[in-house]
Amino acid sequence: MSTFKIKKGDTVKVIAGKDKDKEGKVISVDRKNNKVLVEGINMITKHEKPSAANQNGGIVQKEAAIDASNVMYVHKGKATRIGFKVENGKKVRFAKSTGDIVD
Repeated sequence: MSTFKIKKGDTVKVIAGKDKDKEGKVISVDRKNNKVLVEGINMITKHEKPSAANQNGGIVQKEAAIDASNVMYVHKGKATRIGFKVENGKKVRFAKSTGDIVD
């Protein structure tokens, strides 16, 4: 399996779907299904039963997963592709538009 280019905590921009052009922070990454959960993006309405965590239950708004191919990494306020290169014997991500190392 190839290395995932989006990581938890990254700021991403949605490039396709109902939330196109919105930006948000990645909450979690599902590598197996190639999905990401982005803060405030792809909101759904869910009916929840009362539980220990949620005493009342009821109708709750929450984020649903979005395909990783529909988001792009945001670097210096601009969406860019991500590449990999080896720097000082370590594999690092870099922004293809600027060549800057991301992490």
